[in-house]
Amino acid sequence: MSLKSILSDNRLRIFFATWWLLCMLLQFFILKQLNIDDKNALLDSLTSIILLAAGSFFISNNMKYYLPRKEKYWYIIIISITVCFLWFLALRGTMWMMLKDGDPYIDFIRSTGATRFGAGFMLLTSMSMFSLMWYGQKEYKELADRKSETEQLSKEAELFKLRRQFQPHFLFNSLNSISALIGSDPEKARHMIYQLSDFLRGTLKKDEQQWISLEEEIQYLQLYLDIEKVRFGHRLQTEIIIPEEALPFKLPALILQPVVENAIKFGLYDTTGEVLIKLQAEVQQGNLKIWVQNPFDPETAHPSKGTGFGLRSIQRRLFLLFARNDLLKTAIENNQFITTIIIPQILQPVQQVDTETTKK
Repeated sequence: MSLKSILSDNRLRIFFATWWLLCMLLQFFILKQLNIDDKNALLDSLTSIILLAAGSFFISNNMKYYLPRKEKYWYIIIISITVCFLWFLALRGTMWMMLKDGDPYIDFIRSTGATRFGAGFMLLTSMSMFSLMWYGQKEYKELADRKSETEQLSKEAELFKLRRQFQPHFLFNSLNSISALIGSDPEKARHMIYQLSDFLRGTLKKDEQQWISLEEEIQYLQLYLDIEKVRFGHRLQTEIIIPEEALPFKLPALILQPVVENAIKFGLYDTTGEVLIKLQAEVQQGNLKIWVQNPFDPETAHPSKGTGFGLRSIQRRLFLLFARNDLLKTAIENNQFITTIIIPQILQPVQQVDTETTKK
């Protein structure tokens, strides 16, 4: 894994420049306290700190390509000792070349060798530990970002698969109805084909959108209901009650159609008379709450099937989007099967419209 250099961060460049400048001033002050003249004190301080900074950069840059794992503490000690030894040799050699032969300051450098080595080792070790922590943090963040991106791609793929799995059931049923109508009522069959075309075109368009307003979702849902009303005729009655303040709230695209399809399937299939499918919405504690209810006869219906693939898939989709398992609930009250969906608002609602919608 290739990481950016520690000096690629402008704030760290300023920090390091300030750090080594302070070290140089500290060394110059200490040498002056030892009665070293200004020239030698300045030359010694500049040479020592420039070479130490170069050694520190070498260690840091090395960790860019090789970040120690379990052996990191031994690695820090060994590389710091090695670089410190090379630094001390380079310091003596550089000072020897810049000073005149026989200059007593060379003897001073030799006599303070142990102190210099210890101070250089501590400085290099501290900078090595800092570099190790910085690169370790960057690597962890990069791995976390890659993991998050991978999980997001996987989640989007699963969401796409779930959304695609709803359509074949509805499409096959619609084609069967069209086939039956061709002989008995060609005009109605032709109208249903147009409606089905608009519905599928809307599906392709909505697949590109992760979130839409409730108003857009209801408009799309109405297309689906118009097709189903051609199939079931007067037997299917619908009532959609949406307050004005709920219309701009966001929800995942195409999430209501499979819920309503489930309500129609288990509301009409076990009865012969008219059936009312009711959808209501309200804003509750800043979130969007939606109810879909259909008649339920405990003697003829099989509710366990009604909570099968369709509702399980909706619950799975809600979990992938919100990481919560409590956003879809079902209940049976007064011979009504009620599906409740809560949509947390992670996006700002679009600008509210001025018309109240009550569709039947």
